Amino acid sequence: MTQSQNADLIAWQDRAGAEQELFELLRIPSVSADPAHVGDMARAAEFLRSKLQALGFTARVDPTGGHPVVYAERLEAPGKPTVLIYGHYDVQPEAPLDEWETPPFEPTVREGRIYARGATDDKGQAYAHVRGVELLLRAGPLPVNVKFLLEGEEEVGSPNLEAYLRDHADELRADVIVISDGSRFAPDVPTVTYGLRGLSYVEIHVQGASRDLHSGSYGGAAPNPINALCEIIARLKDDQGRVTIPGFYDGVEELTPEEREMWAGLPHSDEAFAASIGVSDLPGEQGYSTLERLWARPTLDVNGIWGGYQGEGSKTVIPAKAGAKVSMRLVPGQDPERITRLVQAYVPTLAPRGVQVEVKALHGGQPVKVDLDSPFVKAADRALRRVYGKPAAFARTGGSIPIVAAFRQILGAPVLLVDFGLNEDAPHSPNESFALEDYHNGILTSAFLLQEIGK
Repeated sequence: MTQSQNADLIAWQDRAGAEQELFELLRIPSVSADPAHVGDMARAAEFLRSKLQALGFTARVDPTGGHPVVYAERLEAPGKPTVLIYGHYDVQPEAPLDEWETPPFEPTVREGRIYARGATDDKGQAYAHVRGVELLLRAGPLPVNVKFLLEGEEEVGSPNLEAYLRDHADELRADVIVISDGSRFAPDVPTVTYGLRGLSYVEIHVQGASRDLHSGSYGGAAPNPINALCEIIARLKDDQGRVTIPGFYDGVEELTPEEREMWAGLPHSDEAFAASIGVSDLPGEQGYSTLERLWARPTLDVNGIWGGYQGEGSKTVIPAKAGAKVSMRLVPGQDPERITRLVQAYVPTLAPRGVQVEVKALHGGQPVKVDLDSPFVKAADRALRRVYGKPAAFARTGGSIPIVAAFRQILGAPVLLVDFGLNEDAPHSPNESFALEDYHNGILTSAFLLQEIGK
């Protein structure tokens, strides 16, 4: 691709139009977790269907057991690869409202950033691909066959998408699946993500007496579920930061020397990372760097804990029950179902006398690792070089996208993760945002990526 051809595409960008269309989509409060927004979910799906149809795609809205899926295709490049672009149009709930500086569903631009719920997760990133295709169409025929799959339930765990994939597997077949639903390593570092951690998520329930007890009348004799829960949690890790569950690390894929060297060369500062989250230290498994712990080592974290009196003032009570939500991020070599079974077997053995313990499985997801030698990864690197003028960094991420493993298993196609956002966009938080420049660079990256895959 010549510099003049690059310049042509850049010149054909309609930045104002791309922004206004995204703003229109962001104004739709498509909160999948809230039944009150069922109509808004349908409205967002129809917005996307209508746009893709206007671009010459065969497009439809397909019902599922929950919120609908938007499917579109334009297959006019015989002999060329087929690219399936996945994204989601549903968003997280906006609460807490009082922490938003501007209304969450009225996109507002401040200092070069769009502030709105869904700006980066995932409406902005997904719509960059829609506009990237539109940009290519201004130059002529698409260089590849393109399919879009835009779902409405990612923020509630995609409960109906796997069944949809199985039911439409033949129609969804592709040579590569492109996803932009995460963060680049840093603002000035174009990134190809080649690994996602998996997930095992459980609840621990501890039962003591048959009712709450007066702590004066029963304290010192009756079992205390909160004390028992704290004792259990404390014993789930040792003083080296390692998880103590027997068999937890069996099969864990170790980092290669090449990966450790590659990550050590990334512009990371432990001090800056700690300062960015307002802490003084970064504890974790000993023997690994911060990036290695974040991206390539399994973890165990308590995400919520409850029990006893939570109101104002005092209430001298020994609670009858207590509980905790616990997530384990998993790496290649670990199976979430196996890990969940290990937790369910081990945790009750840690219970002190007098309490009963149950571990309930909530959900999970497989870890994913992409082959760095893939021609699609190399195409992404070339596309990012054209946008940013520098080679891509290759990074993993500590998060999980459980449906990615289903894509690979059911559709049999490799996944390519090219993210346009940043951690500082605050996805899921109040004042979520997306830099306008990142949005427009995402549009260019999408267009260039399809061109490079077409080669």
